[in-house]
Amino acid sequence: MTLTSIWSLITKVMDICIVWLLFYYILKNIKNNIKMVLIVKGVLLIIVIELISKIFNLYTVGLILEYVLEWGPLAIIIIFQPEIRSVLESIGRSQLLGRHKILTVDEREKVVCEIMKSVEYLKRNRIGALIVIERDISIQEYIEPSTKIYADISSELLCNLFFPNSPLHDGGVIIQGDRITCAGAVFKTSMNPNLNKRMGTRHRAALGIAEESDALALVVSEETGRLSIAFDGDINYNLTLDDFRSLLMQELKPKTEIFYDAKVDEEEEDIDE
Repeated sequence: MTLTSIWSLITKVMDICIVWLLFYYILKNIKNNIKMVLIVKGVLLIIVIELISKIFNLYTVGLILEYVLEWGPLAIIIIFQPEIRSVLESIGRSQLLGRHKILTVDEREKVVCEIMKSVEYLKRNRIGALIVIERDISIQEYIEPSTKIYADISSELLCNLFFPNSPLHDGGVIIQGDRITCAGAVFKTSMNPNLNKRMGTRHRAALGIAEESDALALVVSEETGRLSIAFDGDINYNLTLDDFRSLLMQELKPKTEIFYDAKVDEEEEDIDE
């Protein structure tokens, strides 16, 4: 095998890997964007109908669909430009090795402890709150227009930020690592048509940021005091304090640590057997 053939093989492998990596990140971001999912479903449906029209020689349907397929991509780009831009921005914000601060066990426990103390107070007093914790995907676009704080996380500060009639109580608080970065953040609300119509603006905003990024969005309902956590394009509604704490702790763990814990649990089960 010559050096030329080896180099040619390496470039082909690289070419395939880059293409699959692009497809992976595009599909991953489409999955978390409701509008883009609907666009993809519509395009697939048109293609299926086009194939059926060719099989059964449906001339008129085929002719119409040919025009749709010819001019459809341009129409999609024009009509759904905000959604396409959102997906491209999400891909651009993603980083393979992550960007958020990896918290130590003690730091993570402190963050969870301070959040839980504030959540318990807010729940007991029926004070609405939206706390967003940034993870691998940057949400800098929401931080920039918000009121900067850059303070160590504390339950007292969180409670004061959401206290009724305070200047920042209507917006969301963003946490990066173990620090409160900003308050008064305004998020895009979810456009999911299947969302319960009784859910308020905070829950829709929490689900919106969870669909757009991998952030954790913690919600305390102002009307009922119920607790919810949104992540990975879904919302876990009406959680108990214990469930809220355990889910928060689990989702704040680094992925490598989660895998390690799972391996340890399997080994312990084997020993028990």
